[in-house]
Amino acid sequence: MPDEILLNIKVRLNAMESKVVEKNPSFWKVDISELPIKGRANRELISLLASEFKVPKSNIAIIRGLKAKEKLVRIIR
Repeated sequence: MPDEILLNIKVRLNAMESKVVEKNPSFWKVDISELPIKGRANRELISLLASEFKVPKSNIAIIRGLKAKEKLVRIIR
C-alpha cells in the first residue's frame, strides 16, 4: 500500500530560482520562479516536489489553495 504525505506549503512567487527554503514539521516554505499565470506556478511547484520526493508528478496533487500562497499538497510514494 502506498504511503500518503499531506504537506502544508507556503509559496513565494517570482523568486530567482525554484527551491525549498525551509522544512518545518508543520509546513515547508518554497520559492517558485514562475508567476501565477495559467497555472504555471502550480506546475512548477509540482515539478519541484516531484524531484524532492523522487516520485512522478502524477503522484502529487494540490488539494487546497490552487489560487493561494498557502497550499495543502498530497504526495503518494
